[in-house]
Amino acid sequence: MGIVAQLRPLLPGIPVDYLADTAVFPYGEQPDAVLRERIVRLVGAAIACLRPSVVVVACNTASTLALESLRAAYDVPFVGCVPPIKWAADQTRTGTIGLLATRATVRRPYLKALSARFAPNCTLLAHGARGLADMAENAFRGTPPDPALLGAELAGLFGQPGGSAIDVVGLGCTHYTFLLDAMRDAGPPQVTWLDPAPAVARQVARVLAACPVPTGPASSLPDQFCFTAQPRDLAALRPGLAALGYGQDAPKLFDASPAAAYKG
Repeated sequence: MGIVAQLRPLLPGIPVDYLADTAVFPYGEQPDAVLRERIVRLVGAAIACLRPSVVVVACNTASTLALESLRAAYDVPFVGCVPPIKWAADQTRTGTIGLLATRATVRRPYLKALSARFAPNCTLLAHGARGLADMAENAFRGTPPDPALLGAELAGLFGQPGGSAIDVVGLGCTHYTFLLDAMRDAGPPQVTWLDPAPAVARQVARVLAACPVPTGPASSLPDQFCFTAQPRDLAALRPGLAALGYGQDAPKLFDASPAAAYKG
């Protein structure tokens, strides 16, 4: 949802439909093979229903795991999210960069390949932070993170051997946008924090500008916000959804079966 917040001012008036796969949250805790199959099937159902010009895979785990499969399966431009390793390598002065991400992103070979390609002269320290996604969800609902729990997750990164040399930390999960200010306040003062959401939004704008201009009447439907399972504390979600441009009829349940449809 942090990427939606960046897209709104960048692309005013452009519909942004959002599908959150809440039935298996968080993605970073799911088996790779099962998750890849689910992502390809779910995104295919969404493409069939929503007919998007561009699909943003607004999740590092989903992008590193399934982006190639999605591009092979569907003739729609995709924009993915990957850990900002190159950006961190360009910013560091000490040569030691940090990454906060899900455990799946941290363990996946994709991360090692990114580091070898874009930060060969840097030391990358990563922490698979299981608790941060839940804290970010709560922050979106208006509940600040517990300082002790947030501190424990940050200690998992900065407390590693050599962690005191980290001067740049990349966010490797799109949920963490909503914890950025809290992490800046709780982390070491010399650290620069990198949130890829603005860069992803700019890439979406570039890709969308290269797409064919739609013909026919414009849709009169409001922007759709859909879940695959009923979210907890829906009332607490509504102010955040409204701030992102989704009306009071959001969210809807999304059926990823072959005859996919919305359920009010």
